Amino acid sequence: MTVTSAQTADGDLLDESAKRLLASVKTAGDRAAAQALVEEGTILARRSVLSVLGLLDAPAWSPVRWEGLTGRVYSLGLDEEQRAFLGLTLSMVGIGQVTLAAVTDLGERRLAVMLRAIARLAGNDTLAVGTRI
Repeated sequence: MTVTSAQTADGDLLDESAKRLLASVKTAGDRAAAQALVEEGTILARRSVLSVLGLLDAPAWSPVRWEGLTGRVYSLGLDEEQRAFLGLTLSMVGIGQVTLAAVTDLGERRLAVMLRAIARLAGNDTLAVGTRI
């Protein structure tokens, strides 16, 4: 899939949005999901995703709206693997009904990110980036 510059966030906007997303965490599920999206990189880089999360053109104090992604997963311009990853990520915050079998749609890189996120969700933050599981 070719993504135009109008569809993706620039580097500064992405960095600022990632910081706001990580700062918004309230639960272990939020933390695991937020870190997974930041590590994955391509989903959070889409303006459509930032907008639905409330991270685009919104005051810094406004809340992150995870639930806004649920009904819009198919209208965000994501490919199949990105949708599977996002569905699994949303399940960490208790939104959506994605089965664990969705991992079969993930490539090796996204699978590694998801495994680290699941470890975080279980309370194990000691896995370093790049750790082979």
